[in-house]
Amino acid sequence: MTDLSYTPDAHIVVVGLGYVGLPLAVAMANKFNVTGFDISAQRVDELKSGFDRTDEVDEERLKASSIRLTANVEDIKGAAVYIVTVPTPVDENNKPDLGPVRSSCEMLGPLLTKGAIVVFESTVYPGVTDELCGPVLEEKSGLVCGKDFFLGYSPERINPGDREHTVDKITKVIAGQTPEVTEVLADLYGAVTTGGVFRATSIRVAEAAKVIENAQRDINIAFVNEIAMIFQKLGISVHDVLEAAGTKWNFLKFSPGLVGGHCIGVDPFYLAERARQINHDPRIILSGRAINDGMADFVAERICAQLAGEGRVLVMGLTFKENCPDLRNTKVVDLIDGLKRRGLQVDVHDPAADPDEAEKYYGIKLLSSVTDRLDDGEEYPYVSVIGVVPHNEYVELDGGVMEKLLQPGGLIADMKRMWKDMETPKTLRRWQL
Repeated sequence: MTDLSYTPDAHIVVVGLGYVGLPLAVAMANKFNVTGFDISAQRVDELKSGFDRTDEVDEERLKASSIRLTANVEDIKGAAVYIVTVPTPVDENNKPDLGPVRSSCEMLGPLLTKGAIVVFESTVYPGVTDELCGPVLEEKSGLVCGKDFFLGYSPERINPGDREHTVDKITKVIAGQTPEVTEVLADLYGAVTTGGVFRATSIRVAEAAKVIENAQRDINIAFVNEIAMIFQKLGISVHDVLEAAGTKWNFLKFSPGLVGGHCIGVDPFYLAERARQINHDPRIILSGRAINDGMADFVAERICAQLAGEGRVLVMGLTFKENCPDLRNTKVVDLIDGLKRRGLQVDVHDPAADPDEAEKYYGIKLLSSVTDRLDDGEEYPYVSVIGVVPHNEYVELDGGVMEKLLQPGGLIADMKRMWKDMETPKTLRRWQL
């Protein structure tokens, strides 16, 4: 029998309080004795004040929660369960960067006591939990993995900005190093989600399930992006084509666009890396990634082909998705670079993004309003207004605003069909992907 230290009132620590860890920690604190840990003291101080810059947990919920928040490692010694939710990015060569996961294991190792369980939610390729995390924890703790402490895996399924598929409603895939650990995880996660739990047959199966969820979506979007490129050259809007094709009962509905964010634009590279390690060429996975990563430059080229090659344009949206402040791995920056390389001056606005983060990470100074230049007295400041991210604020714009922003003959460029119902002023032109 596995000797676990877990009991219903045991100490649970969630490591990493970002988009994944914070909602999970707050949900678990409704049922259990939970501490949320983050290496950033600034992040912890903000959360203690009730402010979540990711906009996943509102001030009222934060202040009402029983969760303890800390950046002090001493506060999380000897917990029964550690849940690791640190990021798993790729480097400049799109190679998996397991540094944050390794660092977490190096930090947690000395804190472990006998019977502890360490669960990983970070997206990785099959084998990372067993082959990397276990040995590092073993080395740093002096304990034996599988005997003195135990591993688990439960892939995160957080969709930033999604208020419907939250952590307390989705099905959680779980897997433990032993059947007893799996049942502990079933109790833990089952207590906080109405979606229930799915017991994967092994940790590697659970790791694989997560990484293919995002790879599958990436490939489907790549197909739609490729046909968008084809239809653009034929003078057809892909959105019109998809609307027609979508009337068939078994047509899969995906939309074209820029594929960024921390999951879909990153995770397929993890699966591809593992494939290479076992001498398999992951052709479909990498082909999809290449198409999606090239989409921003394709759109820049199509827009610039309709302009005189000079002038100022307004890009609406910088975050990687609508109504969400997440700027991680946003591909809008690639579109902006493509426009600038082709001789255009570019203004950028985003009502959801943090201006300081935009400037810090991308060197982009956001306008405070889409009408900033009008407010400064400029008349018809733009040759094109480019709708990239369909934030609610943009969807509600009308032709009158466009007429004020654009020079006569200016171009309304709509990547996401957010202005399909807008009446185009007679003095302006219109383009959609």
